[in-house]
Amino acid sequence: MNLALLFVAVLALPSLALASHGKTTVRKLDFEEDVAVALAKYTANLSDRYIKEKDSFSVVLSGGTLIHTLRTLLETPYGTTINWSKWLIFWVDERVVPLDDPLSNYKLALDGFLSKVPIPRSRIFPITYKKSPAEVAVDYEVRLKTLVEDKIIPLSATGFPKFDLILLGIGPDGHIASLFPNRPQRYEKKRWITFITNSPKPPPPRITFTFPVINNASDIAMVVTDKEEAYAVVSPTLPCAEVKAKNELTWFLDKEAASKLH
Repeated sequence: MNLALLFVAVLALPSLALASHGKTTVRKLDFEEDVAVALAKYTANLSDRYIKEKDSFSVVLSGGTLIHTLRTLLETPYGTTINWSKWLIFWVDERVVPLDDPLSNYKLALDGFLSKVPIPRSRIFPITYKKSPAEVAVDYEVRLKTLVEDKIIPLSATGFPKFDLILLGIGPDGHIASLFPNRPQRYEKKRWITFITNSPKPPPPRITFTFPVINNASDIAMVVTDKEEAYAVVSPTLPCAEVKAKNELTWFLDKEAASKLH
């Protein structure tokens, strides 16, 4: 596996859809396997840093192929050297289905990742399933606010929670989390969590972090390993172009996803 194809952009890149409050780093790698290796090292390094700084590491997961790409974290040396007991796990979006439903992002993460690492169950925060997406969104926001009140998650001066790392993929339409083009949830500026009942991607009912929460994260990794997303990577008008990070936004791209970069 060749990890040599790497370039770093500290300033905004005109050929890339994203600009960040902090630094922007682009890691352009050959294959998905290379992305998995690079992502594992990146995540482990952040874990070590944040645990040393504040004795915890808050990680926000998404669905799709991301969980499979995290597989290298289960291998040597990471599986036995990461201090998993200090991790806190959240979801940037979730399908409003029971947690044991095959469509659940929680179940996807549990089966492919969380069941294989010793993160305490009390430090994993899935949704509480209810039939009403609006109720699920309110419930999850209340839970986050309780964690802020208990000083488990910090609150920034902007009034939004601050997570250490958010791991995102993007869709061919440029959506991130469950913030889709041509849907009003993309423009929500006040709530922490919102809901959608007509997602263009099934299942229709979902909840999602809003952009103010996503963009308040210290570090964000955008993980893209499919040629179907190549256009979205460079589009300046899609939701993925609105992602920002306070510290650093890092793109992990295989050569197919990066094929339209200049």
